[in-house]
Amino acid sequence: MQAWRDRAVMGAGTAPLRGGGRQSGGPSQEGGPARPGSRGGGATYVAALWGSMLVAACSQAPRAPEFASLLRDDLFTPVAVVADARQVLEPSEAMRRYADEHLAGAGAPRDHRQALVQALQHPQGLQLRYDTEVTRSAAEAFEQRAGNCLSLVMMTAAFARHLGLPVRLQSVVVDEEYSRAGGLFLAAGHVNLSLGRHERAADAREPTWMTIDFLPGVELRRQRVRPLAEPTVLAMYLNNRAAEALAAGRIDESYAWARAALLQDPGYLPGVNTLGVVYTRAGHPQPAERALRRVIEHDPENPHALSNLARLLESQGRLAEAAPLAARLAELQPQPPFWYFDRGREALARGDFAAARDLFRRELRRQPNQHEVHHQLAVAYAALGDATGAARHLEFARENSPTRGARALYAGKLEQLRTDRAQ
Repeated sequence: MQAWRDRAVMGAGTAPLRGGGRQSGGPSQEGGPARPGSRGGGATYVAALWGSMLVAACSQAPRAPEFASLLRDDLFTPVAVVADARQVLEPSEAMRRYADEHLAGAGAPRDHRQALVQALQHPQGLQLRYDTEVTRSAAEAFEQRAGNCLSLVMMTAAFARHLGLPVRLQSVVVDEEYSRAGGLFLAAGHVNLSLGRHERAADAREPTWMTIDFLPGVELRRQRVRPLAEPTVLAMYLNNRAAEALAAGRIDESYAWARAALLQDPGYLPGVNTLGVVYTRAGHPQPAERALRRVIEHDPENPHALSNLARLLESQGRLAEAAPLAARLAELQPQPPFWYFDRGREALARGDFAAARDLFRRELRRQPNQHEVHHQLAVAYAALGDATGAARHLEFARENSPTRGARALYAGKLEQLRTDRAQ
């Protein structure tokens, strides 16, 4: 299974205004300051590791001070989004029935964790589909048998808690992955969970903890993780919904989700960054600047907030103030996400297919599972007469595509390529 990535919005132009993801950094608009000098796919995959609890890479980040003063409800039309965020992690009645009948009923493994893993893995089990079109609650992921990493982790946690299992939600230390939607850059991090032994376990020899991860090919033993408090996980969900609404142009709704994320966990800086991008999109530069500066105050090397703030200042003609931010950003990230990808598309447009191929390959070194890059590399290979290379990367694009629509598109192109080769 694929694991979800919590998202953060970023902003538009050659360099991104940033956001966060699998767990997130926060939104940014596409474009950015001038600079000085398998995952997707149809069926999901699940990896499980039995044994001791993985050692956390670091302790829980210190709580940031109260950020409620950053909220400006007077600037937006109220939109009702979620009455009680805690319901996002609650199992539905249908989930409880499924757990009681299939995970704890007659014939189920004695260790409820093993029963849950079998339901996640087995073709006759839940038959989950990885899909990132919207971040779903635990109950919605079960009902639709689909979700992104965060949704699938929340669904699994809801099942585990109903079965009386201890649950630890975790952020995995990985490089962020990026996507673009609605003029925004979205940065994605990664989350998974560990399940403890039932307190009434009959066999004390059962492993104390089992880690479940929805990312294909993941090496669980080498992972570094950070524990996540439940309010932070809920803030991630709310922040994702804010990013999704903003990418769709629903600014008032996006503010409502971002507001809820901030109130749920005031110390979750990606949510503050998202709030800054919402203000920017809504045409409110002063509250946007306050929010972004607050992020940088607590995380001076946050590339998403640095990029978003530099872009905002440049748009106001405050170039002298933007320059040091852009310089620091260039030190942290000499080439922004999709830089090689965009240069590759330029090379395609001018007919330099070999240069395009090489540029797309360089982008894949940074984002090995980015479906758009695989697709464009397939185009370059096809133009160079390498049908085998084109088919290989179309297959990678299909396997890593985050939505049913994208999978269908790549599958159609792949079928057309195979038909053409057969003629």
